[in-house]
Amino acid sequence: MKPIFLQNASELITLKGLSNAPLVKPVESDLSIIQNGSVLIDNGTILAVGQTTELKEMYPEKTSAADVIDASGSLVTPGFVEPHTHLVFAGSREKEFVMRLKGASYMDIMNAGGGIYATTEQTRLASHQQLYTQSFERLDRLMKQGVTTVEAKSGYGLNLENEKKQLEVARELNQKHALDLVSTFMGAHAVPSSYKQNPDEFIAYLINDVLPVIAKEGLAEFNDVFCENGVFTVEQSRRVLEAGKRLGLSPKIHADELESYGGAELAAEVEAVSADHLLCASDKGIDQMAAAGVVAVLLPGTAFFLQKKMANARKMIDRGVPVALSTDCNPGSSPTVSTALMMNFGCLQMGMTPAEVLVAVTINAAHAINRGSLIGSIEVGKKADLLLFSVPTHHHLHYHFGENHVKSVIKNGVVRVKEGMLI
Repeated sequence: MKPIFLQNASELITLKGLSNAPLVKPVESDLSIIQNGSVLIDNGTILAVGQTTELKEMYPEKTSAADVIDASGSLVTPGFVEPHTHLVFAGSREKEFVMRLKGASYMDIMNAGGGIYATTEQTRLASHQQLYTQSFERLDRLMKQGVTTVEAKSGYGLNLENEKKQLEVARELNQKHALDLVSTFMGAHAVPSSYKQNPDEFIAYLINDVLPVIAKEGLAEFNDVFCENGVFTVEQSRRVLEAGKRLGLSPKIHADELESYGGAELAAEVEAVSADHLLCASDKGIDQMAAAGVVAVLLPGTAFFLQKKMANARKMIDRGVPVALSTDCNPGSSPTVSTALMMNFGCLQMGMTPAEVLVAVTINAAHAINRGSLIGSIEVGKKADLLLFSVPTHHHLHYHFGENHVKSVIKNGVVRVKEGMLI
């Protein structure tokens, strides 16, 4: 693999020094911006970072032999990290969009057999190859938006056979697609209709019959649960998360999305890597998350699409919670792959500064999937996941809303997107 010398960036956002823990209260200086910055990439990793003249003097042979990317007038950042998606699914739920516009709530649709149940039915009917093909195309779309690492949840199978199928598709995608995938088991996404009268029996099924197989076959790294009134109680969620921990699966939790329900508090109690959604998290839960170091993964696209007030990122950051942002790419409540739009929402609707937003989609997002030591910043020894934008400064990313400014994507030291096109 030939070295790459990316040089003369107008702004090079390195975010150096943040690999050990997520950043709690980011400020502009934490971005560690290098003017006229350059990056030397060798064998898929970052060999050197600094100003252009400095790297040419330090590595004259490698820089002269490398493929040169001229980043003059351009912004360069770490690759975006998506710490919360439901990537692998079949079908579409556009009819629910119309129902929602007429006043139906998320739970109304779900209780009528739509929502998660509708996608579960279609995903169960789909073959491994059909799911793989559709999900591969979604990854291509995410990559063109600047995403270089994706967390992918199951949860549209709701039984062993089909949860395994989703996770096996994710594993094959991780092997064959340019992007890196991190898998999360979410068998506790909804109570199947056959268990509606006895949800505790479904919890027992997950704990005794499903989780052990997922763990034994190494199909997931994380274990997630939808802790919400009408879905799984705090106690049921605790049982699932603790069972996963005993099997080596790190806990995550869908918490306090529709009402304040104790999900944030549970996340702190079980030492979850992240608690996600949090539109209605209590002050007590936020403080407990801060004390426990739980990352808040906020999903403004979901709130926007469900026409709800977005999570209070400003309060969480001010109270000491590390915040990440993600699209929650899924077929029902956030059918989008636009990280750029999530960044706009962060500034315009959630009280975040441009620096806080950049941290939230890079290094904090990496920590939300236990990848902070590998990705999320531009530092020597890390994976060469970089983005080149057709704008000169990071403030343009938040100023132009709804636009994708990604010009080039470098993933593991290989240029995968050039002039906005896959190559």
